[in-house]
Amino acid sequence: MTADTLLELKSVGRDFDVSRPWLNRVLEREPRRTLRAVDDVTFSITRGQTLALVGESGCGKSTVARLIVGLYSLSRGSILFERQDLADPASAPLRRRMQMIFQDPYASLNPRWRVSKIVAEPLVAQGLLADGPKLRVRVAELLIQVGLAPEDGNKYPHEFSGGQRQRISIARALSSNPEFLVCDEPTSALDVSVQAQILNLMKDLQGRLGLTYLFISHNLAVVSHIATRVGVMYLGRLVEVADAKDLFNRPRHPYTRMLIDAIPDLAMSGKARTPVAGEVPNPLSPPAGCAFHPRCPLANERCRSERPLRREMPSSHSVACHAVEEGRA
Repeated sequence: MTADTLLELKSVGRDFDVSRPWLNRVLEREPRRTLRAVDDVTFSITRGQTLALVGESGCGKSTVARLIVGLYSLSRGSILFERQDLADPASAPLRRRMQMIFQDPYASLNPRWRVSKIVAEPLVAQGLLADGPKLRVRVAELLIQVGLAPEDGNKYPHEFSGGQRQRISIARALSSNPEFLVCDEPTSALDVSVQAQILNLMKDLQGRLGLTYLFISHNLAVVSHIATRVGVMYLGRLVEVADAKDLFNRPRHPYTRMLIDAIPDLAMSGKARTPVAGEVPNPLSPPAGCAFHPRCPLANERCRSERPLRREMPSSHSVACHAVEEGRA
């Protein structure tokens, strides 16, 4: 942790009980079953930075996001915001300084509320402003800030397109003047052209307001546009963390290479490409050793029996891979 570190996760883990109902387990003599959705995740985010978490569906990215904002409780580890543990009741005021933008702009907005009430909700709930002229002025400012008109506050969410609804979600997230935004795939439900508009808006707001982002995505093309640092997750664990430029120019982990090779080649360079082969293992019974070894072309006996630890490399690059450590990659 440095002086500029805003958020730090230390060996964070989250388990879910996915056992069948008690009576079924008794009759069929089944043990309880636990799903380890996030396992030993450690990273930090400095002020003004955008850290992107990428990986296939089900790798634990969204679970990490919900752990940070307090929607899920921790099973293990700790989360520090400005060096204060968020599990400490005394750190409750820190929660006001972080907000979340959800994935689906059609499901995250109350269809029975007008937009002005949706945007004003965090201000009223946190006691920052009471209903009155000042609140209405603040809502109008927020709508203008995200590229909407003040008159849009009188409308309902169903009167807007997907991109406009996501702008409303961003305005709501910004209403309490947060420093840190958790963005859970905020563009995945939008058309490609609209995605670019939302990403440009988020970059512009970050520059003007000094925001720090945790950006969750499965789309590496989107990540390359907005991220300053990237963490790659596989089956609940971080397998590689690096500066965005370094990771895209020289990926180390075989899984990261497979993900990057799957990005469409718009330059038509004719470069040989390796599609992401195989399927993600069942998280209820993960493979022994490295979880990626059933799909990895570089796997050997050590990979099948010993779980790799994330090791630091030059240029603030860290990788959890035996093949990289042994120089086989």
